[in-house]
Amino acid sequence: MVQKAKILLVDDRPENLLALEAILSALDQTLVRAASGEEALKALLTDDFAVILLDVQMPGMDGFETAAHIKRRERTRDIPIIFLTAINHGPHHTFRGYAAGAVDYISKPFDPWVLRAKVSVFVDLYTKNCQLKEQAALLRLQLDDDRQQGRDRAEPLLAELSARLASVEEQAEALTKQLGDSPEAGAAATAAHLERKLAGLRAALEALRPGADPA
Repeated sequence: MVQKAKILLVDDRPENLLALEAILSALDQTLVRAASGEEALKALLTDDFAVILLDVQMPGMDGFETAAHIKRRERTRDIPIIFLTAINHGPHHTFRGYAAGAVDYISKPFDPWVLRAKVSVFVDLYTKNCQLKEQAALLRLQLDDDRQQGRDRAEPLLAELSARLASVEEQAEALTKQLGDSPEAGAAATAAHLERKLAGLRAALEALRPGADPA
């Protein structure tokens, strides 16, 4: 059974958290609430998350400061962050969000379908990455046990992994195209993040093929 991915929702207003849960419940993943930046950082100490939805305007530690702490930690620096904000101070405010490490910056009220679609892509990438790591470890054990027989067993699994990754690449390509048509200033940043993640997964998969350089 595939373990559900965790999505961290950070907002100081309970009604906003409830709305996010309603929007994202269709993804059938584990939604974790945090009512402040401090609570978010505490949750990130023990759990792994596929994506973080982070409100900008919060009392005390705001979204920008919270993101800065997340990006400074080696354990959490690669978790994608989507900023959500109820106010728009123009390009300066938006660019500050991307400078803080966000992969997307969405102003409220937002389109629920668009938010759900974007979150879904990051969840798929996270899930496929976890599966690839687990199956890569299994393949290495098989190949070490019996190189010739391991190759025979590995090929079908490699083909399945490649097909799974291709489906994610197709979804990401569709989202990248959508972002390319968007006037949002940070759309290119989101697309670039997806491309880097997918390229890393594809490279890891190719390295498992017989004859590939294990380094």
